[in-house]
Amino acid sequence: MRLDKFLCKSTDLTRNEATVLIHNGGVVVNGAVVTRESEQVHENNRIQLNGEQLTARPSRYLMINKPKDTVCSNIDEAYPSLFNHVDLDSAGLDSSELHVAGRLDADTTGLVLATDDGRWSYQIITPNQGCPKTYRVDLRDEITDEVVTRFVEGVQLQGESGLTLPAQLQVLSPRQVLLTLTEGKYHQVKRMFKAVGNRVVALHRQQIGAVHLDIEVGCWRYLSADEIASFAMIES
Repeated sequence: MRLDKFLCKSTDLTRNEATVLIHNGGVVVNGAVVTRESEQVHENNRIQLNGEQLTARPSRYLMINKPKDTVCSNIDEAYPSLFNHVDLDSAGLDSSELHVAGRLDADTTGLVLATDDGRWSYQIITPNQGCPKTYRVDLRDEITDEVVTRFVEGVQLQGESGLTLPAQLQVLSPRQVLLTLTEGKYHQVKRMFKAVGNRVVALHRQQIGAVHLDIEVGCWRYLSADEIASFAMIES
């Protein structure tokens, strides 16, 4: 991770405060003074601040049930930030240290995973890792057997050169389905149904990998050790 981020994870410093201390020569990595805040370091490195050995806090892994009309950002935009909407302060969590592993649109609800561990989130968001994500989709028009088959075979999206990867559709009712994808193209769910002449009217993510959403809207919890570890096994 970046040196300034390591300082923030091992102290109460803000990113700006950490940068100033680094530039002033107060940080030593494996016996050498480092004055570049973007220097890449590992938690196993021997890192000292003004002569004091630093140890990074353990990484945090959260499940959040995202409400509608919030954005997966650390700051408010056209809609309020998801992190400002849920109560993280009471647990002593600084939302500026967290990022979302796989964003949802403002009008999409459901399962969001947040962490300060970039290596872990890579397993979720990188397409070649094949992490499955399941959505409950409400549709304008009734689903047909032909569409189910087309999703398995792959759909041609506007502006894309190839077909989407095989996707599974489970029909719950004529206008509601469960869709499982292993890739994450921009607005992919909405674009897939548009490509077959239908329209998404509501979208809710309920599963990522082996992790199922099991908390109320607007709430959050820490992931279990088994849930955290499950993403390291996706590729295998």
